[in-house]
Amino acid sequence: MLLAYIDEIGETGALVAKTDVRYNTSSAFGYAGLVLPEDSARAFGAIFTREKRALFATDLAGEDNPGQWERKGADIFRPTTHQKYPQQIRVFNALVKRLIALGGRVFYYADEKPIGTPKQTDLNVEERESAAMRESLNRLCRHAEVQDKNLMVLLDQINESQRAKRLPNMYGHILSRTAERQEMKRIIEPPMHVDSILSANIQFADWIAAAATRAIDYQLIESSVYEWVTSELAPLRNGHGFTYESKLHLHQRAIPDINSTELFSNKRRLFPSVAGQRVSASVDPAVLRRIYGAAQNPHNRK
Repeated sequence: MLLAYIDEIGETGALVAKTDVRYNTSSAFGYAGLVLPEDSARAFGAIFTREKRALFATDLAGEDNPGQWERKGADIFRPTTHQKYPQQIRVFNALVKRLIALGGRVFYYADEKPIGTPKQTDLNVEERESAAMRESLNRLCRHAEVQDKNLMVLLDQINESQRAKRLPNMYGHILSRTAERQEMKRIIEPPMHVDSILSANIQFADWIAAAATRAIDYQLIESSVYEWVTSELAPLRNGHGFTYESKLHLHQRAIPDINSTELFSNKRRLFPSVAGQRVSASVDPAVLRRIYGAAQNPHNRK
């Protein structure tokens, strides 16, 4: 059996611009984490816990229950982490290598958001979350089919009201798709929720999701401050550490989607190096955002 531990990439809210006062969330939403054989899960969890305790020994010194202490991925992958705390990046890279050595893989799936306010984009937050979850489950099941193994998916704990809404949707999707897609039979139960303070592997899934969030920011936001992620996270840039099904699905772009290790490439498809000046550089970015937002509004389409 394979165990997939996943967490959210970004937030479900609208994006107008990173500088917008109100709508400045992530440029994509989805899920990322790790997939590993069941007989490697405990071993990797122990490795992660040992490395985490050594790395954050000072922070843990005053904790009453150090076993339940966690450092969120968003706090690790900050704009200047590679300069101020390079040891955190070294440990992350080492953990990715150990994961791969134990037969595990890194997984991600995310949908690029249309640019605009909720009204301009007809935003349905629940549908955005559900769509990303459905596609993540589809791709994890395809990975399990290729590996000829059954699958269990685990997510970070959410509140009971959210769980009550999501569970029927996930269960319904798995059952309905099973009729036409044989690989959906690989998942033995709808995704289960586990409190991250009780699961080392869920905690590492959060770290991976944070790294993927920063890489997506670099790929989709021209002024991104996360270029360093593409040069410092070598295990995610090289080799075969990702599931084949990992993808960043672009929104109405004239270029292919971004797959597997391409997410951590320093070369950006959306912003290729050019000689001279782009036409867009001479136009106020706020004006461009309004034009793009209006174009994205489904009510303006015939």
